[in-house]
Amino acid sequence: MVTEADARVLDYGSTIVLVAGGHITPLAQDTLRARRITVVRDGTDPEAQDLAPVAAVRRVALAGDHTSLALKSAIVRHLRSRGVAADDLGTTTSDPVDYPDTAAAAALAVARGEADAAIVIDGAGLGSAIAANKVAGARAAMCPDTTLARYARQHNGANVLTLGSTLVNRDEAVAIVDAFIDTPMREARYIRRLAKIRDLERHPRR
Repeated sequence: MVTEADARVLDYGSTIVLVAGGHITPLAQDTLRARRITVVRDGTDPEAQDLAPVAAVRRVALAGDHTSLALKSAIVRHLRSRGVAADDLGTTTSDPVDYPDTAAAAALAVARGEADAAIVIDGAGLGSAIAANKVAGARAAMCPDTTLARYARQHNGANVLTLGSTLVNRDEAVAIVDAFIDTPMREARYIRRLAKIRDLERHPRR
């Protein structure tokens, strides 16, 4: 049994395995939620617990094409003002850049564990999402509003956010970014589904 006292000494943003037949008290559930602790039930895929996106985001990789400069700079400043490390992977000029290149750079940073999350910006955000999702371990979602940003994290375990520079303004983008990085993925049923996505990456169905 996991009690509130047990939950309070667990590391913030960590993952615990609940043994078969185990129980979590209601107060402990509230504490686990507040501390962004993920609970995975014993007997599930042992690797699945590692698939959930990092709950306490401390480093973000950002990249964008030539349309992204102003919006990307604003997001970098906002993240740093929150105490989040923001790695700007480019581009830094208005010369044309292909979105698959910038999307790949940010997605790889997440897949390699060099960043907790990534943000990629192009004109509509769609192309970058498609490109980033070709990188094994990256799960990209194009989110034009805060509701989808929360769903992308909580339900789908997205670790890459893509934005359209022609679709959102600075204030909207900042709100979307905050919703994305502040929303953890907790429920075992959602994490179990990430294992199925991982299996598709490893063994595409024909």
